[in-house]
Amino acid sequence: MTNILIATHNLNKRKEIKTLLKDFSNIKVLSLDDIKIDPPRIVEDGKTFRQNAVKKAVITSQFVDGLVLADDSGLVLDILGGKPGVRSARFARKHATDIENNKKLLKLLEKMDGEKRAAKFVCHITLATKGKLLENFEGVIWGMITKKGRGQNGFGYDPIFVPDGYNKTFAQMTAAYKNKISHRALALKQLKEHIQKYIN
Repeated sequence: MTNILIATHNLNKRKEIKTLLKDFSNIKVLSLDDIKIDPPRIVEDGKTFRQNAVKKAVITSQFVDGLVLADDSGLVLDILGGKPGVRSARFARKHATDIENNKKLLKLLEKMDGEKRAAKFVCHITLATKGKLLENFEGVIWGMITKKGRGQNGFGYDPIFVPDGYNKTFAQMTAAYKNKISHRALALKQLKEHIQKYIN
């Protein structure tokens, strides 16, 4: 049995990743709450999702046995020069709520229509062990930002993001369905294709 630690304090991300890895019977998925050692809190000061994910995975893996998986993800809009980007979780302010972040984004886009509301969700996942980077995977899904929030499921920008080819926001989809098509699902699908070589 191989331990894999999900290096995030975000309960929603952790739940999503754990669900997506449940197919592996020879992996024990752990969270930071499950380990006795408390790794240092890592400042996510990278300019890209990849930089933040690598930093979290590599540093955390120096303090725990087994594999460490770190994710950094967010929403990107070309019309806003890539924002919210790596600041997606703190777009409105530090420690902002999802509602505050959504409200700020909708306000910035209120006079924009059509392709100007195009957006993409990006997820970068890094796998590391013993302070060494093993693999990087990226998932991207394109869509549009709605005029107002719809749906009660999900988290973050899910209520205002409709993926291309669908007429529902992520927040209107069931978790099971979203987990088949999301940016995180796409990144984890790649991970699942490569992780076997690191499992005992």
